[in-house]
Amino acid sequence: MEQQKIRNIAIIAHVDHGKTTLVDGLLKQSKTFRDNQAEMSQTLIMDSMDQEHERGITITAKQTAVFYKAGDGQDYKINIIDTPGHADFSGEVERTLNMADGVLLVVDAQEGPMPQTKFVLSKALGLGLKPIVIINKIDKPASRIPEVLDEVSDLFLELATDDSQLEYPVYYAIARDGKAWAEAPADPSEPADLAVIFDAIIREMPTPKIDENASKGAQLLITALGYDQYIGKLIIGKLSRGKLKAGEGVKVVRAASNPSATVNGSAASEASVSGSPMGLTSQARPARIDKIFGYRGLGREEIAEAVAGDIIAISGIDGIQIGETIATGEAEALPTIQMEAPTMSIYIGPNTSPLKGKEGEFTTSRQIADRLRKELETNISLRLKEDGLGFQVSGRGELHLSVLIESMRRDGFELEVGRPQVVYKEVDGVLSEPVEDLSIEVSPEFVGAVSQEMGIRRATLQNQETTSSGTQRFSYLITTAALIGLRGILLTATKGTVIMSSIPFGYQPKGAAINQNRNGALVAFEAGESTAYALSAAEARGELLIGAGTTVYQGMIVGINNKQEDLDINVCKGKQLTNMRSKASDGTIQLTPHTQFSLEQSLDFLSDDELLEVTPKNLRLRKRYLDPTERKRAHKNM
Repeated sequence: MEQQKIRNIAIIAHVDHGKTTLVDGLLKQSKTFRDNQAEMSQTLIMDSMDQEHERGITITAKQTAVFYKAGDGQDYKINIIDTPGHADFSGEVERTLNMADGVLLVVDAQEGPMPQTKFVLSKALGLGLKPIVIINKIDKPASRIPEVLDEVSDLFLELATDDSQLEYPVYYAIARDGKAWAEAPADPSEPADLAVIFDAIIREMPTPKIDENASKGAQLLITALGYDQYIGKLIIGKLSRGKLKAGEGVKVVRAASNPSATVNGSAASEASVSGSPMGLTSQARPARIDKIFGYRGLGREEIAEAVAGDIIAISGIDGIQIGETIATGEAEALPTIQMEAPTMSIYIGPNTSPLKGKEGEFTTSRQIADRLRKELETNISLRLKEDGLGFQVSGRGELHLSVLIESMRRDGFELEVGRPQVVYKEVDGVLSEPVEDLSIEVSPEFVGAVSQEMGIRRATLQNQETTSSGTQRFSYLITTAALIGLRGILLTATKGTVIMSSIPFGYQPKGAAINQNRNGALVAFEAGESTAYALSAAEARGELLIGAGTTVYQGMIVGINNKQEDLDINVCKGKQLTNMRSKASDGTIQLTPHTQFSLEQSLDFLSDDELLEVTPKNLRLRKRYLDPTERKRAHKNM
């Protein structure tokens, strides 16, 4: 495939504005699948992870490619990168946008630009990528196309780095139905397809940006890593200079700004190779390519040679990291991917509860360490630091960290997890904390509850407006520390109707701690199996988190107290047997259904003196010190 016939695009948007659905339409209408293939009847084809289907979000960026015959009769290859829309996975956006030469910015015709829209667009414009705007979901009853166009225009005025970025084409779509128009249609139900989007990509998007100096040899920045059960590890990136052939000898070059720089916690070597751009020191080691693959649809096809500008996968090279460069000729390292700093950390260690080793396959600190280090190979937004038997794992937010914990749980690991903590850093010699731009949308009847909670958390109101659907949309600046636990509280206060999202805003000097507004815990002081008789008495004390017949141990949290302090209770007590009463009558007791916390809710619930036990079968909240005497002694020493 000639470089002039390749287009590399990324699809960016806020959560649930239709990115992955649009990719579905592009895949299907480009005849990537046969008419009888299962994919033709599927939705969210690119979301391959179980958690992506369950949560309804894209977690990892993915590559695909379609071939399209344009109006000039030529066949073009369109490499497509589907990116996450949630701010917690913005690291996936940052590391993959460098492979693209343009972006499709998808905006909901009702909601308009949202916080993540601003974040991803700023990244794209900062890299000089050509934008095409797609106003999606124009068939919504409350769509407001003129207003959204004005809001998009204002966003470009705010974020553009040069005047040329203020000129961008706009198209209108119903991605769910695979329909798009160059002008807003009077009747969205009229027949249409995505041909105008394909033609716009070919016509408007630039050819791949490459280094024309091919005489210096090939260069490819490793942007992602994959794995194939038959082939092994795959290296993914855009070939930015020269050509690569299967079986060819290459050099793997690691660049660092100084000899002690680190890449995912691994120190870069002090050895250097001359010729690195921008004054970068680097180290090169020899390697050999086994096979080269190009993308086609959801799969890969083996090719003998790759040309500059194409996005490819390479097999046969081990011990490689994202951010390194594959090169031939002069061993020049490309500039590494710049990542935003983590804002939140969490303790992850081996399970130490009395039930340890009973429900998981991997339980030791060494096994957990190996799994986390393997995660660092592909999840480059994470940072890892040893902390006793366990590790402090830093990431972009609660969702980012909870997805990792859930993945390890499904892989058969037993863990204990601490309360999420904010990552502080020094700015101009002052200890500072991260601040986020928070957007909240609620029905008018819940405005008071939201305002009260945001006041408690010392958030600063930036803007308030009434949307076209009658809901109230707020914009706040709030510290990351104040965000911890907020989602669960607002979901309860608004009966599950709140819509909220946030993006990093910057740092400010660390302020006073926010008082935790949570009742105390009901804590089991006896091990055994919970009984309906004992739980019926406990119900009067608070809200239960377990049901009858649950195995409990001393120090395990079984409920939420009605009062602020913790309370030790016995939930294993049975009825005394007499000739008037029998144990069998225990079954007639009617208990209120207990509350079942999700992983995110459990993390939000935790206090500093509590841990979450995570196993493939159960989530158990517990006190850090299980013995009541030790717990009281530790509390006095705090």
